[in-house]
Amino acid sequence: MGSAEEDYNFVFKVVLIGESGVGKTNLLSRFTRNEFNHDSRTTIGVEFSTRTILVGDAVVKAQIWDTAGLERYRAITSAYYRGAVGALVVFDITKHQTYDVVDRWLKELYDHAEASIVVMLVGNKTDLAQAREVPMEEAKMFADNNGLLFVETSALDSTNVEQAFETILKEIFHKVQKQKQKNSQSNTVSLASESPDSTAPAQTEKRPCCVAL
Repeated sequence: MGSAEEDYNFVFKVVLIGESGVGKTNLLSRFTRNEFNHDSRTTIGVEFSTRTILVGDAVVKAQIWDTAGLERYRAITSAYYRGAVGALVVFDITKHQTYDVVDRWLKELYDHAEASIVVMLVGNKTDLAQAREVPMEEAKMFADNNGLLFVETSALDSTNVEQAFETILKEIFHKVQKQKQKNSQSNTVSLASESPDSTAPAQTEKRPCCVAL
């Protein structure tokens, strides 16, 4: 492989879903670029960024996709979910309405994604704890009952952002390893591919994706 940036063993596509304004874009930028934009506008269409991390002795390239949480962009869902091996379902802990619709987002996710996808429920904006409307215990219980990972984060002050992404990437990696152990054929791993060409080109990171709206 040509450069250190291209030297990785796996590419994992992870999607961010949830209502508009819950902080998906800032979670993405905090994890991939350690940036936070106070004037972040509603995402139009789809964009993604990447970051490479070490999981065990494997180098994993995380390709994190972000889309608008608005109804008018729902036509992009099929292409958006295709190939995803992980998903973060994000809600705003200060707006119960964004938590109330998590069920709908999960249904949409499972309608379009592989059944084996690893899902994490993320309660964002813990820096606004004084305005909390969703008790952590309630969200944690919902996650446990639905087989989801769970964490609360703040993209603003970085609380648990690294932990959230690293936890889901490690879970995906472990799932891939179990599948590889069960099946000795090299091309039967459905969760991920070791070929960099299996997903969108790395050179396009931090730019809007070419999904037609």
